[in-house]
Amino acid sequence: MTALLVLTALFWAGNAIAGQLAVGHVHPFQLVLLRWIMVAGVLWMIYGREVRSYWPVIRPRLGALVLLSFIGFTAFNTLFYIASESTTAVNIGILQGAMPGLVLIGTVLAYRTRVTGVQVAGVVLTMIGVVLIAARGNPASLLHEAVNPGDALMLIACLFYAGYTVALRNRPAMPGAPFFTLLAVFAALTSLPFAIGEAVLMEGYALPTLQGWLVTLYIAIFPSCLSQLFFLRGVDAIGPGRAGVYINLVPVFAAFLAIVLLGQDFAWYHGAALALVLAGVWLAQRPAPQKV
Repeated sequence: MTALLVLTALFWAGNAIAGQLAVGHVHPFQLVLLRWIMVAGVLWMIYGREVRSYWPVIRPRLGALVLLSFIGFTAFNTLFYIASESTTAVNIGILQGAMPGLVLIGTVLAYRTRVTGVQVAGVVLTMIGVVLIAARGNPASLLHEAVNPGDALMLIACLFYAGYTVALRNRPAMPGAPFFTLLAVFAALTSLPFAIGEAVLMEGYALPTLQGWLVTLYIAIFPSCLSQLFFLRGVDAIGPGRAGVYINLVPVFAAFLAIVLLGQDFAWYHGAALALVLAGVWLAQRPAPQKV
């Protein structure tokens, strides 16, 4: 089970590398649409009948589920790939590490979840790490310099995915695999208008190159399908709390892969931010003491 969860983190980290390799070979909205068409097509063949069997619990919440899919899958991934055009995979990976802290903040705002001082300290450490990345190691520069657009878009993407994660608490009573299949279908549908707009309005619009198709295929198979199924299996086997700890490996793997495969620089502030984010996530995930 450990191997499956480690592979999950590795595949998700690989998405940051794929985003960099996609630049100039497949357009962002195009990539999102093709990704979810591939994922939805395969998963529907496997779980479509099971999805249809849960229609009575899906139908009353159809609009909310479409919105949930749009926020967590369509919007998040679109911003992710647009951000890849103007920031590095190292930055993207480390900024993704802030999501557990953002989720904790979201649960407090949405559900009045009780938090401890240690958890608050964890969120603060995580946010300091994010500021270090956004300021390229010099927070004072934020007073007179604009944040890298790619970093800003990635932070917005993280906010979208954190909102999606928080909203999952109220998902319909159905197993994870058919639920993911349903959201993948909605993601394909909601990404279609944006892909059409991109094709109509963008100058120099073109179909993906061979590299673009290969990157899209990797994204559909590994970060989208296998990682989700592996993670669901891990959650079923050891519980969401223990399984979620493995996601902390994503920024570590992303930084390593970006250096090895893309030759991207790893500055001192990347190391400091990575340490702050991981320490913050560890503290933020410590459970609140139970009332006696």
